[in-house]
Amino acid sequence: MLAPAYVLHQYAYRDTGRIVEMFTSEYGRITLFARGASGPKSSLRGVLRPFQRLLVSWSGRSEACALVAAEMDGALTTLAKERLMSGFYLNELLLKLTHRWDPHPEIFYSYASCVEALCAGAGEEPTLRLFEKRLLHDLGYGLELAHTDEGEPVDPQRYYRFALERGPQLCVAEAPGAVYGRSLGDLEAGTFQDARSLRDAKRVLRVAIDACLEGRSLNSREVMQALRRHNPAVARAPQPPQQQPAVQRPEPAVQRPAVQRAVPEEEQS
Repeated sequence: MLAPAYVLHQYAYRDTGRIVEMFTSEYGRITLFARGASGPKSSLRGVLRPFQRLLVSWSGRSEACALVAAEMDGALTTLAKERLMSGFYLNELLLKLTHRWDPHPEIFYSYASCVEALCAGAGEEPTLRLFEKRLLHDLGYGLELAHTDEGEPVDPQRYYRFALERGPQLCVAEAPGAVYGRSLGDLEAGTFQDARSLRDAKRVLRVAIDACLEGRSLNSREVMQALRRHNPAVARAPQPPQQQPAVQRPEPAVQRPAVQRAVPEEEQS
């Protein structure tokens, strides 16, 4: 049986073999050994590519099973070179926030929708923010954005910051990590009205994701920050708010509070 899958990461093993980390719809993240995949006559040459939806089969159920077959599922997918770091960021999130053999079909389809949207030219920032929000929810860390830690409705005209497992807390605009109440409402609705809304959404989602990482760093984030230090032109301009991911799924109404903490002003995805 062939299972839908995406390649998250791969590296060479011995002469022509490859170790491939994949994310599948039915089995979650798995590690496969692709014997001879780099050989000149291998049927896998050009198939095991990132951001391409595949159909794969394997044998065994150990920490590293043997890849038996792989073929492209649908048309060839190409992510523009200026968006590759965003794609690698998505892959690294799945590598570090999911466990092997832990099925998450909802995450698989959110990832597929996000990649499809990025390839189709949808706004990069809103696409990433919506994926991060869905990922947190599907991992069991849904964001509480509509009420403060005391149960009061968030006021769109006031400022808030997050404390560990406490949700929004009233603060002044100058407080470290402060976000606008209207921005919280935009993130709750999954829409972004302006550049501030996107900036605040990045801040809120960053603190939640960092808490889930438990001190582990993201290499893709560090690479982009290094590129920006050496070449400020690498920094992305804010995307128009009307550009949204091409494929969106409705989100469950009930969400659980995220583990969160405050962070500095603006950072890379």
